[in-house]
Amino acid sequence: MRSGSALAFLFVLLLLAAPSSAQLSAAKEGPVVYGHHHVNATSIAAHSTFWVDTLGGVPITIGGRQIVKFPNVLVFLREQAPTGGSIGTTADHLGLAVPDLRPVIDKLKAGGYRMITRDSVPADWAVSDDITRSPAGGRPIAFVLGPDDLKVELVQIADQKAPAMLQHVHFFGPERDEMQAWYVKVFGARAGAPAPGARFLTAALPGVSLNFSASPAPVVGTKGRVVDHVGFEIDDLPTFLKKLDAMGIRPENVRQVPDLGIAIAFITDPWGTLIELTEGLDKIQ
Repeated sequence: MRSGSALAFLFVLLLLAAPSSAQLSAAKEGPVVYGHHHVNATSIAAHSTFWVDTLGGVPITIGGRQIVKFPNVLVFLREQAPTGGSIGTTADHLGLAVPDLRPVIDKLKAGGYRMITRDSVPADWAVSDDITRSPAGGRPIAFVLGPDDLKVELVQIADQKAPAMLQHVHFFGPERDEMQAWYVKVFGARAGAPAPGARFLTAALPGVSLNFSASPAPVVGTKGRVVDHVGFEIDDLPTFLKKLDAMGIRPENVRQVPDLGIAIAFITDPWGTLIELTEGLDKIQ
């Protein structure tokens, strides 16, 4: 179904200029790609307003499940009051790329969402009209707090064609280097060196950057929070599960989901991030 991963790192860069797609277009570029965010929502209507009306996602319903599509990520919305927001968990925030921050920020503020850029970056970073960038350079970024205190980072990619698309997932924990090494080992992500002035490490999979920061405060796992779990799409899930077993990682809840046409399994990383593994999610239109 997918070719080898030799072009995965280059694809991450090229993807940012790619047009919008109705599915996981990066899936053909490697045996493991990022697949979905699973959100616990006090109100699906409120989250739909945020993800669809404000950020430009495309809503679909399959098997009674309400899903919002962006290029290279599906956001599953489950009506269940979360036990807390994303800040303070191992999955601190989700990242989307947009062509121009200013109109997106204006739309968010008009919708009553709170911009938290100043609270989310170091004190020596200049913030102007809710936008900042690293003193060492880098792309303009902004942070917003969505429904149920879901933190989202917006990254400006000026030549991007899609109104919004997956850019990164940002993990926080006490062992930044060990977290990066675990995701490289388990999922075959390509480790990146810290950029000048960056506070985090990265690991690339087709279509997404996995970012890892050392948390200044204790964090908790994701299960039950607004970002309940993250998801990776796997080519040949049974073989991948055998690989995990050989590593001493025991998958749970391994089963078929006929109404979605996919196979799934769950694991938890050593720091408490719940992870769903899927095969077939890339076929959802």
